[in-house]
Amino acid sequence: MAAPFDGKSILVVDDDQDIANAIKVALEDSGASVTTAGDGDAAISLAESVAPDLVVLDAMLPKRSGFLVMDRLKSATAAHQPRVIMITGNAGKRHQAWAESRGVDGYLSKPFRMERLIESAEKLLS
Repeated sequence: MAAPFDGKSILVVDDDQDIANAIKVALEDSGASVTTAGDGDAAISLAESVAPDLVVLDAMLPKRSGFLVMDRLKSATAAHQPRVIMITGNAGKRHQAWAESRGVDGYLSKPFRMERLIESAEKLLS
């Protein structure tokens, strides 16, 4: 039986290495090829070189915020526009509304159950 993410490339962007590693392990266990980045500039560089199917993106990042990364990934001039799940520790609804207006495909508030992330990813990549 094939894993849900066989053949899929996912970029995980979070400046908290423990969170990034936990997400990476969970997605790899589901068959994905996972790359990680710890800041917004690295995220854009990797997204342009790897062309992931999905980006799991923290909203608050060093060097360039997740919102600025989103703008770049979803811009009309982007060579590849991956699906994006934004994750954030900010519980405010304004951030979610702003992310959705910028083109985010999914939004999860930290802490979240890993199963919720996997379910969201499956919906976006199926």
